[in-house]
Amino acid sequence: MAVALPIADLVNRLPAAAQAGIWMTSAGATFTGMMAIAKHVSPDLHVFEISLLRAVFGLMFMVPFVVRHRMNALRTRNTPGLMLRGALAFGTNVCLFSAAALIAFADIAAIAFTRPIFASLAAIVVLHETARGRRWTAIAAGFTGAMIVVRPGFADINAGVAFAFGAVALQVVNSVLLKYLTYSDSPDTIALYQPIYSIPFALVPALFVWVTPTWEHVAWFVLMGFLGMLTQRALSRAYASADASLVVAMDFMRLPVAALIGFAFFSQVPVVWVWVGGAVIVASTILLTRRETRAVDVPTPRPPAG
Repeated sequence: MAVALPIADLVNRLPAAAQAGIWMTSAGATFTGMMAIAKHVSPDLHVFEISLLRAVFGLMFMVPFVVRHRMNALRTRNTPGLMLRGALAFGTNVCLFSAAALIAFADIAAIAFTRPIFASLAAIVVLHETARGRRWTAIAAGFTGAMIVVRPGFADINAGVAFAFGAVALQVVNSVLLKYLTYSDSPDTIALYQPIYSIPFALVPALFVWVTPTWEHVAWFVLMGFLGMLTQRALSRAYASADASLVVAMDFMRLPVAALIGFAFFSQVPVVWVWVGGAVIVASTILLTRRETRAVDVPTPRPPAG
């Protein structure tokens, strides 16, 4: 009698692009659910405490995995990289949870689409990569899409928008680091170490704003920890299954997921400009991704011998 395969094994049988799409959609759904919980408890608890408890309860759900693998999951060849990812994760969570308390989930998702644009700009400025017409066109289109979403001068710009863009900047660095870490460690090991190294960074500021959570809060954080664990495992698998540029491009599927969750639980109805701006950003991302893919696929001509 055939034994039912785990979901991960079934997904791994699909083409790389399909794997990345499934894992990124799953990560978008679970992470938006986690932000919904953060928004629900934010009137009672500071964002530093929320970030700390999210990491603690997320780690709790990873313990059975460690026990099952007889501590092998703790073996790593890149401790500094994992520590840096823990710090980046803490900063990203603070920004995202702060944004979730102030603006709609769909707005956050649309702003998150600018990650490839930020990444491309970083490559030009920091790595001194050559930028030609198509890349600049994609960057300009992505910036235009972001301005359509936030509509400066036509809509109130609050701190939530700034927090969302701050999270994007940190995620750009984290995405590159995550792909780099998959060369030395398994996706589950990477996911395991994120809460381990996030806890020390979150603990110090949380102590200054600590409020003892109620049992209701604890129940919400148990669910948040579970969703956070699923998010990290899905993200790690997405980056292990395909090139980073393809994985980031697949991220556009989080907009309808975020809009649905925001409407179902908080009656958030995204204005039409969020969808228009999101579509422009997605188009620019696809253009940018195709440009980068062709740049990798097409070999550089060699000068004639002699």
